[in-house]
Amino acid sequence: MYLDGRKIAARSNIHERGYSTAPVQLEAGKLYALRVDFHETVNDADIHLVWAPPEPGLEQEALTAARQADAVVLVMGLSPRLEGEEMDVPVEGFAGGDRVTLDLPKVQQDLMQKIVAVGKPTVLVLLNGSALGVNWARDHVPAILETWYPGQTGGAAIADVLFGDYNPAGRLPVTFYQSAQQLPPFSDYAMKGRTYRYFEGQPLYPFGYGLSYTTFLYRNLQVAPEVSAGNAVRVSADVLNSGQMAGEEVVELYVRRPGAMPIRSLAGFVRTRLQPGERKTVDFQIAPAQLATVGADGTRTVNPGDVEISFGGKQPGFEGAANAATTEVLTRVVKLTGAAVVLP
Repeated sequence: MYLDGRKIAARSNIHERGYSTAPVQLEAGKLYALRVDFHETVNDADIHLVWAPPEPGLEQEALTAARQADAVVLVMGLSPRLEGEEMDVPVEGFAGGDRVTLDLPKVQQDLMQKIVAVGKPTVLVLLNGSALGVNWARDHVPAILETWYPGQTGGAAIADVLFGDYNPAGRLPVTFYQSAQQLPPFSDYAMKGRTYRYFEGQPLYPFGYGLSYTTFLYRNLQVAPEVSAGNAVRVSADVLNSGQMAGEEVVELYVRRPGAMPIRSLAGFVRTRLQPGERKTVDFQIAPAQLATVGADGTRTVNPGDVEISFGGKQPGFEGAANAATTEVLTRVVKLTGAAVVLP
């Protein structure tokens, strides 16, 4: 798009989200030459010319609505216009479509703090495609609902959760770090310090985290105290819905070799639905490859020694808000005996 011969906006679907924009100053009563060049080589041709004048901030309108409300639902987060690559994003905290901070955009953070200060019960609904360091919200907002990019019926799904018509059972598929300062530079492609398998710090919310409107207890963990190296390890436990509402529990199984890397690995998971007071037995089989260490030459070896097995609805070892309060985890140590086994 050109204004008086000067390019002011561009987009290319060769790089799906690459685009550039520019603000323009228009004088009342003056005519301008506007030119749009457009072609489409892949899909059906479709173009819309739209514009909008700058609007005053909506902060006062939002604060007035909050003061008049019984409760507040704050919908915040990121969008494809912020998250992407090779993009013109003139927003603090972003550079060329890359994020230079894990925080919410500053304008959203400022508004959230002012809304919470009104004193009404507040729920923060996050829409985003990557992790957010919502540290202030964790400490000051009573409820946070992570919805990612939920699609065209996302509003109905969110309403079902907020009004208690559906009991949420999601688990985080990524680690929510407290800040980008907890991560090594992204010029370093090594895995050290990244993801739940190699991150040794205290996350904001760990991989596998999720709350429920009911509670789940784990009992009767069954696993042999010793297993020959190279053999599968069978493990089972009972899961009890100890609350007052039907719900689904995501049972997570983690294995850890003390003193070795990765710190721990997800060895299995299963989703099970339980009525209030209902108990089910869940079992897993851990394959030898899931207990192996990989040498510099790529050789996978199951070495004798201790294996720490954690069975529950979350990762073990975290404290405070990072430790999901509506579920629990049981841990046992199994000793692998015999000689080391090299896997094919």
